[in-house]
Parts: sequence; structure tokens; C-alpha cells
Amino acid sequence: MKRREDMTFPPEEYERRLTELRQRMERRLLDAVVITDPENLMYLTDYQTTGYSFFQALVVPLESEPFMITRAMEESNVIERTWVELTRPYPDTGDAIQQLVTSLNEFGLATKRVGYERNSYFFPAYQQDRIHTSFTRGTLMDCFGIVEEGRRRKSPAEIEIMQRAAVATQAGMTAGLQAVEAGVTENDIAAAITSAMFRAGGEHPAVLPYVTSGPRTMIGHATWEGRTVQPGEHVFLEVGGCYRRYHTAMMRTAVVGELSDSMAQAQDRMKLALAELRSAMGPGMTVSDADGIVRHIITDNNIGAKLVTRSGYSIGIAFPPSWDEGYILSLNPGDYTVLEEGMTFHVLPWMWGVDGDKTVGISDTLRITADGCASFFDLAEDFTVKGEMATAPLLSAVETVGEG
Repeated sequence: MKRREDMTFPPEEYERRLTELRQRMERRLLDAVVITDPENLMYLTDYQTTGYSFFQALVVPLESEPFMITRAMEESNVIERTWVELTRPYPDTGDAIQQLVTSLNEFGLATKRVGYERNSYFFPAYQQDRIHTSFTRGTLMDCFGIVEEGRRRKSPAEIEIMQRAAVATQAGMTAGLQAVEAGVTENDIAAAITSAMFRAGGEHPAVLPYVTSGPRTMIGHATWEGRTVQPGEHVFLEVGGCYRRYHTAMMRTAVVGELSDSMAQAQDRMKLALAELRSAMGPGMTVSDADGIVRHIITDNNIGAKLVTRSGYSIGIAFPPSWDEGYILSLNPGDYTVLEEGMTFHVLPWMWGVDGDKTVGISDTLRITADGCASFFDLAEDFTVKGEMATAPLLSAVETVGEG
């Protein structure tokens, strides 16, 4: 391992992660693991690239030096970003899986028990089939989750990085709420959010902000499409800020006009759910109990709203297409995983279908502390309520010009 001081974390952080991975490998009787998930590569080595659609892998033997298999163009990311000293790149005209198998043979692993991430998005079935037909003298074992087990709990150094991501998240959300007015477009709001995030030190997130207005808020995972915000409507915002691939996220809601009774009740339900969860959440609580607090409060309403999803998910390192670590741990009923210090969650007591046609949200990113939990943010949770502008919506102005 090359010791260097220009990485996201100090060398000791990566040494600890590698040591703990090898301890888990030893318990599983594995001689080596092939790690292909981009988040796991980042966690172990600081390696990142947007070119992860090409096969890439870190091979970690139980005792000898790890080595990387990458597309030749991406080798510079290994050299410039990571502690890894051994690389075996393949050209665009080459065979990535053959390079992997050849390298396993080269480093004395041809007859060993080798784990691989069978459920990795970036190790597709056809490539897995090829390694099974080519790596014939050794034994291939599914080791999916072996790195994620270490990622569940964030170290103090990781929490510090997430706090920097939170600065970008909150700056983006603040700018987005300020931009909401009747007559502006969803694109205008999105532009304000992203500009503020990046100016606050944020980097490109795994998912750009969700910005929907009026009836479009009922569309799951929709975002801006140029629609003009109309008087009396609401705008749903969800922003995930990023720093060094670590993310935090929050939801907020803005209303152009007066706050109706049903919207006020939705606001109060969500704020109560967050307050009750923060007062109870901490080491020793189960995932199911945490979910139950949110789910029961949100479900207890007479405005037709539902919690249609999990009530939260682990959050941390992420690459597109998602900013969450929900596949590691999600707040769902019936999961009795015990919360531990250092876990981080985006908790989302959002409400789908207020009055049958509105989705609203207030959410928080929380970290589990030694004796409870704490938020990464200090932004007010109340809906941002704005009076209707006297000027006509931009869409009407465009139509008027067209008619002339």
C-alpha cells in the first residue's frame, strides 16, 4: 500500500478498512475477493471515475498486495487517486474478464477460494458466466455484502465529510425554496438549487434534485420538466448534496398562496414524526421500531395521505443512478437489525396523496450517536409559504405572444 496524504482520508483510515475486510474474508474462508461495486471501490481505495460502465475490479488477496483491473483509460484514476500500486489495465479492444482471470493466475490465486459480488450492478450475468467458465481450477464464492458490512457504520472521519456534503444540501434547498414563486418554471428552481449547491462546495451528486409542482408531485421520482408554477400550487423539493461521493439529503415543501387546513395537517404530521423519531432513535433501537414511529404517525391522518415507501434508508457513498445505500439497510417493518453508533439515515416521513392529488415532504439526514441521534442540518422544517404574485404566469405570457 502506497502511503499518501492527498486522498479523501488519511492512510490510517484505508488501512483500517482493508484490515477489517480481510478479517471478514478470513471468517468466510476466502483467499481473495473481487470487488466491482463503484461505492465499494471508493470506500476501500478512494478510486472513482464516471467511466464505471466499463468493467473494473479491485482484487484483495487475504495476505498479499491488492491489485486493480481497469480499462486502460481509467488506470490514471488508480495512479492519481488511490493507494493501489499494482494495476493490470486492458485496452478497449481487449477482454476484461480474460484480463481478470489471467491476473488471478499471475498472482497465485488460480486454485484458491475467490469471492465475488454476485449482486453487483456492474458485474453483469454474462461476465459472471465467463469467469465461471474461465476460472476452472479455483472455487468462486458469492461474497456480496462483505464490504458493505464495513460501510454500515461511518467513522468520525466519514461523518466530517458528510457534514461538508450537508452544507451543499442545505445551501441548495435554501436557494430552491427562495426561487419558488408563481410564474417561475421548475427549471428555474432546479437551476437555483444546483448553482447554490456547487457554489457551497458541493460536487456532482448521484442524482440531481427532484423538483415537481402541482399535480406533477404525484409522479414518483419525477423532476423538473419546464412546467410553470401556478398561483395556489405547491412545490415539492428533494435535494441530495455531495462531497467526495458522500451524500446527505432532505425534502422540503413550498406553497404559493395560503396554507390549506389539509396541508397544515400534513406539515404537522411530518414534523411530529421527525420529532418523535429523533427523541427515540439511538443505539439499541431496531430498524423496525424506527420505521414504526414514522409509519404510525404518518398513517394517522384524515387527509387521504399515505406513506407509500420505506420510512428511511442508509446514506453515504453513492454513484449514479442512486444516492442511497438502501440496499445495505432500509427502515422497513419487520427488520430487527439493531442501530449502532455511526449509522447514517435519510429519514423521510413524506405524505403521498394529500387531498388525493398532492405529495409533500419534510425529511432529515440523521447520524446515530453514542446516546441518541443528531441531524446534519439546521434548516427550518415548516412549509415555505409565499403569497401569489400579481404578474401573470410565464406560460400565459408565451401564449399571448403566440396569439399576436
